[in-house]
Amino acid sequence: MLAIKFSRVGKKKKPTYKIIVLEKGDDPWGNYLEQVGNYNPHTKEASLKIDRIKYWIDKGAQPSASVNNLLIKQNVIEGAKQKSVRISKKRAAKKEGKKAEEVNKAAAQKQALTDQAEVQAPAEEKPAAAQEGKPAEAQATDATKAKPAAKEKTEQPQKLEKS
Repeated sequence: MLAIKFSRVGKKKKPTYKIIVLEKGDDPWGNYLEQVGNYNPHTKEASLKIDRIKYWIDKGAQPSASVNNLLIKQNVIEGAKQKSVRISKKRAAKKEGKKAEEVNKAAAQKQALTDQAEVQAPAEEKPAAAQEGKPAEAQATDATKAKPAAKEKTEQPQKLEKS
């Protein structure tokens, strides 16, 4: 199967590309069948042999995603642009795992908040009902037990100011 690909040439940090036709599995820096154009990404300048590109596409050559997008931009072929970056199956599975973890964490946090709210609401109602029948000493000990818990929630670390 034939492919139309970029082959990088040029200086370090100043690439230019040859657009070449070669077998799909062949090395783009090795032997190729024909050079059908050049592309300079800095100036966005492309020189293409349009008739030869169409000839090779008619013969069954498949342009790479980047070359396909360039040919569409230069109005050599028609169609939709392709994504030139592909996520491997392994990376996609890893991403899905992370998303699932985040969803589970968010659900667990929501559940913890609702459970905490449910625990606090009945706890506030019960002492009022229970205190009616208790002696004064028992009510005082209940009040002292409740104060430290409330104080722990309101404490926040103090920030040091620079002078």
